[in-house]
Amino acid sequence: MCYTLRTMKFTSTRNKSLSVGITQAVLECLPEDGGMYIPCETEDLRRWLLYTDEDTSFNSIAGSLTSAFIKDEFSPIICETIVTRAFPFSPEIKQLDEKLFLLELTHGPTGLHRDFGISYLVSFLETTLQLKGGHAVFLDMSTGELGASLAVAMRGKKNIKAVIVYPAGTVRGLEESDLVWNGGNIYPIEVEGTADDCNALVRSVFKDSAFVRANCLTLANTVNIGRLLPQAFFYPFAFSRIKNKVHSDIIYALAAGNYSNVVAGLYAWQFALPLNGFVIPAKQALAVDSVGNPLILDSLVPLGERDSADPSQASNLERLEDIFSTNQLMMRHFIFPVPVTEKQVEAAAKELFVKYGLYADMHTARAYAAAKSGGADRGDEAATVLIERDHPSLSAEFVRRTVGETPEMPESIKKSLQPFGAGIPKIKTVEELRKIISSLS
Repeated sequence: MCYTLRTMKFTSTRNKSLSVGITQAVLECLPEDGGMYIPCETEDLRRWLLYTDEDTSFNSIAGSLTSAFIKDEFSPIICETIVTRAFPFSPEIKQLDEKLFLLELTHGPTGLHRDFGISYLVSFLETTLQLKGGHAVFLDMSTGELGASLAVAMRGKKNIKAVIVYPAGTVRGLEESDLVWNGGNIYPIEVEGTADDCNALVRSVFKDSAFVRANCLTLANTVNIGRLLPQAFFYPFAFSRIKNKVHSDIIYALAAGNYSNVVAGLYAWQFALPLNGFVIPAKQALAVDSVGNPLILDSLVPLGERDSADPSQASNLERLEDIFSTNQLMMRHFIFPVPVTEKQVEAAAKELFVKYGLYADMHTARAYAAAKSGGADRGDEAATVLIERDHPSLSAEFVRRTVGETPEMPESIKKSLQPFGAGIPKIKTVEELRKIISSLS
């Protein structure tokens, strides 16, 4: 069910006079000023959020929020179509004890949380391009995971193609029928070089804005706001499942990654979702200062003196900065980076297994270690939602080393990890890459 809400406009982290609709923001993916697209404003959905419960499906939650994003561009029926096509799978939440819950984002085809964002982005573009006309081409670098997820999401799509740049020998999860020259919509390219070389090629292409526009290029990583926003659906879903079991603060513990899930969670909070912060393992990019406050090192450099956002390696720290730009002190009340050691991570994995029978991948164990170590003055009554981003079988060696057992891998994940030989010459230069992209037009 989709609720009729006021549409959301999008602006840039570096130019607040910019205001565009979601379709433009998704297709362009990067504003010309070098910043990143962000919501201009958000709806107050408190009454609706408090109405949801355990019987509210993930698709209903996703449909309602989609309606908030694009109501003035497309009808609620189109919102529902996008979501229905995107999500034949759903998150799941388990109660581990009175104050600890596990939010599993592992039930997509590749077992990775990115399945949700990629499937939604592909569905959004395919549906809207069917209505408005035109086409789009993803240009992304992958060492296997993103490409495998895209392959599943794009099967049968008519208005989208993907050029995926891989370091030689890392193509995985494709089928012969996925390939452009076999009637599919994916063009895998192997590069004689490293992941850094692949990233450099993608960056070079995106520096030529005229070429990008002429070939309708966009991105499938979280630089693209259309890939990031659906991650905001996770938090209302979790809240709907625990709201009648918890009568205290709610803290989310999660691995840092590229901070996309933290930013998406804060967007959910701006929709008036009740939550009280995020515990994350500290990293160099987002650490803690001498008195325990969160510190984003990039913030030491003014926006006008920074390089443009990197299209090839997504970092959402600039979006995180923007959320708290009007009140930096608020960040210390929502973001709790906690330094953890590898010894603490292994101990956390063992505790999750012994106490709850849970196989924890390395990211989940790290998040649990951060939650146990503190970093937030939240009291003993707060509930913690531990986010499991990736299926534990993808960290089989870590799990075996920490608990002595190996989790079973679902067949769909096994399929996504199968090496694939595209049988095409490898490339070295950006000119070769540009030629391939131009041939798709």
